[in-house]
Amino acid sequence: MTNLILFDGDVRAHLLPLTYLRPVPEIKVGLLSIREKWELRMNASASYITEDYLADRFPLQVGEDNLLINSSALPSEPLCRLLRNMEFGEAYLQGEELLAARLDEEQLQKLINEEDIERLQVLPLHQIPFNKINRITDLFKIHAEEIASDFHLLTAGRHSQPISNTNRVIAAERIFIEEGACVEGATLNASGGPIYIGKNAVVMEGASIRGGLYLGENAVIKMGAQLYGPNTIGPWCKVGGEIEQSILMGYSNKAHHGYLGHSIIAPWCNIGAGTTVSNLRNDYRQQRVWNYPLSTFEKTGETFCGLIMGDHSRAGINMMFNSGTSVGVGCSLYGNSFPRNFIPSFSLGGPAGLRTYPVEQAIEGIAAMMQRRNLELSIEERITLIRLFEETAAHRSWGK
Repeated sequence: MTNLILFDGDVRAHLLPLTYLRPVPEIKVGLLSIREKWELRMNASASYITEDYLADRFPLQVGEDNLLINSSALPSEPLCRLLRNMEFGEAYLQGEELLAARLDEEQLQKLINEEDIERLQVLPLHQIPFNKINRITDLFKIHAEEIASDFHLLTAGRHSQPISNTNRVIAAERIFIEEGACVEGATLNASGGPIYIGKNAVVMEGASIRGGLYLGENAVIKMGAQLYGPNTIGPWCKVGGEIEQSILMGYSNKAHHGYLGHSIIAPWCNIGAGTTVSNLRNDYRQQRVWNYPLSTFEKTGETFCGLIMGDHSRAGINMMFNSGTSVGVGCSLYGNSFPRNFIPSFSLGGPAGLRTYPVEQAIEGIAAMMQRRNLELSIEERITLIRLFEETAAHRSWGK
């Protein structure tokens, strides 16, 4: 049986801060993470080639027959058919970037050691349709398509739980409700995209939802919330207020009033009551977002972009974020005005100024939030955070 391996290419650095604490295939877009998409379509379990400091938590499994896939590529049926028919020693390139290769154990080891691989036949990729992520803002472009694709993949041959007649429903055939979910007194409009409500999720009375939407397991949409698709609200999230075209990957809260648009929120974040995000410049120029490998702001070519927030970061009540703001990992922010557009990892403060958030205090707050979900911050996760604190020190230009 072919061993499936998803590898992080050079694109990983352009997807920071989302990839500080996970390999690229653990990014969620649509209903599933990139890894879950590949595993379902290829009927195989995947392992990773990723950064050394992540390898203990995301290990590599080597087999005699290994299919390597660039994890910034998302599967389509034509692409999967092509890769299933690869022979040993074949590799596909997209431009100069490796897309996939089928290698034996010896060839894989040479690739890992950055040695030349003998008997490797490099083939060009010709007009195979699939989505690929090269920059964070690419997630917005493919979000609606991925929700629709994943919806079809997960609901094929299955039946939804009945939709309560307390709801106002449009395009009921594009709505799927998992067992244990509670949806009462809401407006569900799936005419613009499918709506998938996960196991034990809750949609409270008065919520207004336009698809596409994925609401993950045990997630909650609070009373009176307004969601304009496409939105991904991952497992154990709590959301309220107004949300448009955003991804909350899981275990994060934006539970109160305030606007969140064209934003990507990593796991274990909290956005306080009244906090609002701008997703459009006053002059309507294209958005710029901080690019980590370039160490500068990069034009995105996009008109809309809101907040990019890394894991374990928090924003207090009544904050305001300018469009195209990037917040790193482990930040604690507060204030009633706009902070800077690039906030390094482990920053403490806000519009009045930033200082270093000591890693011991940051970890204490992270562990406390996880305990609220009856989860424990592992020793391995603590070590990763400490190492990340040291590696991101150069971004905190104000020093200790």
